[in-house]
Amino acid sequence: MTKKILALALLALAFPAAAASGDAEVGKKKSAPCAACHGANGVSPSDAFPNIAGQYPDYLESALKHYKNGKRKNPIMQGQVANLEPKDMMDLAAYFASQTALQTKH
Repeated sequence: MTKKILALALLALAFPAAAASGDAEVGKKKSAPCAACHGANGVSPSDAFPNIAGQYPDYLESALKHYKNGKRKNPIMQGQVANLEPKDMMDLAAYFASQTALQTKH
């Protein structure tokens, strides 16, 4: 058992999580439907929809998965994610995470 754990740990080090991350350039191409509510770069033009620019990619990916599996309830988002594959979600998450978040001045 210890040898299996050690082998898995070595594999994890050899192949970092970046291999599972999305491609921001591909995500940009897939993001056109998102722009209507969240803005072209993820900064929403309306208070009715959240800003997603600059969010952590794992948060964005999890949110998309939760809309798809029904853990999060929103009819608009559930319709938007219905045909997304896991790779699509990773790409979209990478794109919006790479965008500059809305800056506020106090």
